[in-house]
Amino acid sequence: QVQLVESGGGLVQPGGSLRLSCEASRFTLESYAVGWFRQAPGKEREGVSCISGPNGASYNADSVKGRFTISRGNAKNTVYLQMNILKPEDTALYYCATSFRASCGTNWRDKQMYVYWGQGTQVTVSS
Repeated sequence: QVQLVESGGGLVQPGGSLRLSCEASRFTLESYAVGWFRQAPGKEREGVSCISGPNGASYNADSVKGRFTISRGNAKNTVYLQMNILKPEDTALYYCATSFRASCGTNWRDKQMYVYWGQGTQVTVSS
């Protein structure tokens, strides 16, 4: 059974940084598009970033451009989300998800594109 496990969340002050990790078991992430999503209480789950498989092209939501960076680890089954200059509005449960598609494409925010999801890691930005 394929599993995605997120880690690295926590409580951080505004302006701080966190690095989230997404690790897959029984699945090789490196060939497929991997996305990070987040869901705040009372809000829809929204796409944050996506990284394509073959060429590593990445996409970010406008709300996190210049602050968040998605990347792949040296291990084939790990994807990271480096989050800098965190704001209170970044507070949410963060999920990683993988698709059977190689590239993120223009509809990378569409949750239906993704096949496997993790359980999420909580990020809280507060002073």
